[in-house]
Amino acid sequence: MLATFMIGLREGLEAALVIGILIAYLNKQNRQGDVRRVIFGVVLAIFVSILAGLLLTFLVADAEAGTNQIIAAAASLLAVLFVTWMIFWMAKHSRMLPSQMHAKLSETVSSVAVFAIGFFAVVREGIETSIFLWSATSAAGQGAITILGAVLGLLFAAVIGYLIYRGSLRLNLRTFFAVTSGFLILVSAGILAYAVRELEELHWFTFLQGQTYDVSSFVTEGSPIEILLKSTIGFNAAPTQLQTLVWFLYLLPVTIIYWQRTKRK
Repeated sequence: MLATFMIGLREGLEAALVIGILIAYLNKQNRQGDVRRVIFGVVLAIFVSILAGLLLTFLVADAEAGTNQIIAAAASLLAVLFVTWMIFWMAKHSRMLPSQMHAKLSETVSSVAVFAIGFFAVVREGIETSIFLWSATSAAGQGAITILGAVLGLLFAAVIGYLIYRGSLRLNLRTFFAVTSGFLILVSAGILAYAVRELEELHWFTFLQGQTYDVSSFVTEGSPIEILLKSTIGFNAAPTQLQTLVWFLYLLPVTIIYWQRTKRK
């Protein structure tokens, strides 16, 4: 639940900040009609994002034996790519975001273009979130409680975004995004290992199939500590050597590169 809460909070706050910048600028320009179009674009983007998550769920549920593992692995790989790109993109562009949004709106004259800016600003985050949440939920092996965590995260992000927009809350966004980025890198490593596990079930990999460790006697399936670790970082009590190798090959380089880039900035 904590992992999906953080995903919802992180992605939701990014979208809320972008929309807050757009609406604040339009209000300054006395373009209240365009504000309504932005909001309509946001609502439609949320609907499309939910539809993407439902479509992915139905595809796996109705797939033939073996196909659902391929879909799950592909969705997990896509989720990791999305989130990794998002983490580095936000680290690079966060300071320039207001000026970029203002420049886009200054060049915009048609109502359709204003609607499109609001729609695409949210739908990108929304589809990323849907795919990542689906993968995180599948890796954790839980359903309703992980979805609840995501909903709470999104609601919390909406409240924070509104308070920032109204000027009644000051948040150190640099620290916030640094902490959540580190956590999401850890979650992504677990999802990547989960994708490998799905393909191992189809015998796509025949090497490094010995167990790295087995703590299942200590971290028993269904125990509180197993549920906590699995739902937060996709913990596997008995991973194969290949899963462990992939986990480290993602976690270490991405963490080092992210730390070096943010340190320079």
